[in-house]
Amino acid sequence: MAEGFSELRLCCSICLDVLKNPVTLQCGHSYCMDCINGYWDQEGQKGVYCCPQCRFRFRTRPTLSKSTVLADLVGTFSVVQEEDGVRSQDVECDFCTEKKLKAVKSCLVCLASFCATHLEPHYVSAAFRRHQLVEVSASIQEKICSRHDKLLEVYCRTDDQCICLLCVMDEHKGHDTVSAAAERKEKQKQFDKKKHRYQQGIQEKEKQLKQLKKTITGLRCSGDAAVNQNEKVYSEIVSMADKRRCALKELIRVQENAAVSRAQALVHQLENEISGMRKKENEIKQLSLSEDHIRFLQTCHSILNSPESNMSTDVNIQLHAAFDFVTTAISDLKGKLESMVRALEDIAETIEIDPDPTTRQEFSIYSCHLSLDPNTAFENLMLSEGNSKVTWVKKPRGYPYHPDRFTKYDQVLCAESLFGVCYWEVHWKGPRVEVAVCYKGAEMEECGFGYTDKSWCFSLSTSGCTFWHNGAKTKISVPCSSTVGVYLNHQGGNLSFYSVSDSGQMTLLHKVQTTFSEPLTPGFMVSRGSSIEIISSK
Repeated sequence: MAEGFSELRLCCSICLDVLKNPVTLQCGHSYCMDCINGYWDQEGQKGVYCCPQCRFRFRTRPTLSKSTVLADLVGTFSVVQEEDGVRSQDVECDFCTEKKLKAVKSCLVCLASFCATHLEPHYVSAAFRRHQLVEVSASIQEKICSRHDKLLEVYCRTDDQCICLLCVMDEHKGHDTVSAAAERKEKQKQFDKKKHRYQQGIQEKEKQLKQLKKTITGLRCSGDAAVNQNEKVYSEIVSMADKRRCALKELIRVQENAAVSRAQALVHQLENEISGMRKKENEIKQLSLSEDHIRFLQTCHSILNSPESNMSTDVNIQLHAAFDFVTTAISDLKGKLESMVRALEDIAETIEIDPDPTTRQEFSIYSCHLSLDPNTAFENLMLSEGNSKVTWVKKPRGYPYHPDRFTKYDQVLCAESLFGVCYWEVHWKGPRVEVAVCYKGAEMEECGFGYTDKSWCFSLSTSGCTFWHNGAKTKISVPCSSTVGVYLNHQGGNLSFYSVSDSGQMTLLHKVQTTFSEPLTPGFMVSRGSSIEIISSK
């Protein structure tokens, strides 16, 4: 029965152990509940819920429930193994005939493994006194010479391999040979030296790491101090300006009210004088119309001798001129504030922004792992090398339907969406390929890379290179090698394409400076007879 159960796939493909608290996804694959939850909770997987095996993507995070059928099968399998007396990872005793027990030692002379019962003669019988017992091993046959069926106990330095004593007198005759123990001792010395170099490297790297963390802390403290000082000075300037604004406003109003009061008094005076003069004018008019000469002559003296108003009274108080100088002064102040703003801009320009990497080693710091998503591959695109290579093939692959699959263009997307600073390289062959990044969405199926404002595409062919975005084409005059590097600084809005030579020389092909509103997904177009391979970071 154990043999029947052993053929079942009762292992989790994530932890490679027997399923614990098993759950089954809608695509049919099963995992430990903790393993699949841990996989989805990884930093690079947050917000993306897909099956680790078939890459089937779920629109929302699936609700997981324990699979009782699988749990029962796993439980039964464990019981059967225990009844058999030997677990799958244990080595069986070679001398047990009925019920196989667990081996506890292996003998390099007998070339067999023994349980505690069958091992007893090796301890009590003088015939086995010269036998060499070692830790039990399932690969004991690897210690036997395939040519002479003898124990490998000699090392041939000439051919760099383990041999038996008969090999020394046969095909390895005359070679530089030593005992396995002697060579182990020599190799152990080399191990110790290498271990020491690793320890030195670790100490140096830890020292650099400590210094780098200290530098980061210093940068943050320095940046915080500069921001605080900027806010403090700005607040003080605004506070002082606000106080002077209020004081100046109050002073203007006081002076305005005083001037208006004086003007209103003059208005009242002028109105009275005008009223008196109109009265005199009316008396003269009435007397002039009188036909009584005697009355006219008797009255005209009083009118002619009456005092007249001062016609030269200065009422031009120039109300508008009283505050012209304030307007002029405020305009001058505005100019000074603009000069201060320009000074702040100059300060901002003096702040050194970290430049982009220049060497391949510097770029490699930001290397990211990418894998092609089989659910997006066009039917004539074959994925291989662990979903790191895509090749155009004549015969359609017969992929199952998936809503993310390209059906019009020879394109494929990566499974990862990128945010932050990232770098990756690809090696291309053939007539024409495209290396692109895009906002992932259903609209990508409607057009090729580079034809909307949601994708940026670098096209490479034997005749030259071009860059496409939103349907606009940019011809690239710089020649490109068969290896292309892509650098993305998402927050900084920087997307750069580089030609990478065999010696590691980086040559900028094209740089985009924009603002990215969503995470970007790398993608590729592979034409007939072409291929692209994502180069693993070293």
